[in-house]
Amino acid sequence: MLTVVLAWLAVLAVCVAAVLFGQTARTSRRRRRGSRRARLGLFVSLSGPWLAVLAAATAGAVTGEWLRAAAAAVCGIAAAALAGLLLAPR
Repeated sequence: MLTVVLAWLAVLAVCVAAVLFGQTARTSRRRRRGSRRARLGLFVSLSGPWLAVLAAATAGAVTGEWLRAAAAAVCGIAAAALAGLLLAPR
C-alpha cells in the first residue's frame, strides 16, 4: 500500500514538472498569434500531463491495478511533454 501511495506522489511530482516545463513554451515568445502547430503544442504540453494522470487514475480505479496505472501515468506524462516539445519547440 505504501508503494502505491509513493508511486502516485511521484506521478504528481512528474506531472507538475512536465507542466512547468510546458510553461516555458508559453513564456518564451510573446507573439500575438502563433501557428496552429505551435498552439497545439502549447495545449498538449500544458493539458496533456493532467489528462494522462486523469486517464491513469480512471484505469486504476476500474482495474484495481494502481501501481501499473501509476507507471502508465508517468509514461503518458513523458509522451505528452515530448509531443508538446516537438510541436512547439520554443
